[in-house]
Amino acid sequence: MDLFDDLPLLTDGALTQIAPGAVLLHGFVREADADLLQTTRSVVAQAPLRHWQTPGGYTMSVAMSNCGALGWVSDPNGYRYAALDPVSKLPWPAMPACLLDLAQRAAAQAGYPHFQPDACLINEYVPGAKLSMHQDKDENDLRAPIVSLSMGLPAVFLFGTPSRKDRPQRYRLVHGDVVVWGGPSRLAYHGVAALADGDHRLLGRRRLNLTFRCVGSA
Repeated sequence: MDLFDDLPLLTDGALTQIAPGAVLLHGFVREADADLLQTTRSVVAQAPLRHWQTPGGYTMSVAMSNCGALGWVSDPNGYRYAALDPVSKLPWPAMPACLLDLAQRAAAQAGYPHFQPDACLINEYVPGAKLSMHQDKDENDLRAPIVSLSMGLPAVFLFGTPSRKDRPQRYRLVHGDVVVWGGPSRLAYHGVAALADGDHRLLGRRRLNLTFRCVGSA
């Protein structure tokens, strides 16, 4: 069976509530995809993607970078946000205006006006890369939502509840989709299944995921 056979296809502009306080905005940025990709590449040129090491000594299969006032990092000392890139010792690149605008428009459409993200995580998946189930709880401000943009190869997004015991639902995310979650779902467990191989018209055998957060302070 194909990886996506049992997952519904949605039309651009559709909004699906996937949990209380959580929505999928299908095809939200399809028209501006080339510009957003070029902007993301400019950020990565300043702060290259790298594979962080977890506190347990595991090297993550997803490569990461950041832009904004703060960036998420991981090493044997733990998970945290930092104002400086631990590799270059320089501040992270500023968050481009077009990315900030995208995040704020998506948040507003999902019911979260006045979203002011100070961190944007850039994650690169290649075939086989995955993200295990986890909560986004390193932020000081848990009142603000998470805004997550998908570009490139399609992926299976796993979204559960704030309880690890509950079985997650599976959603097909394609290029241009945005997921926003907050409120009662802010601490929902979520992850990404191992990426299937393919060839995307702009990104080839890759998927990029931009995740916007309001950390508050580091």
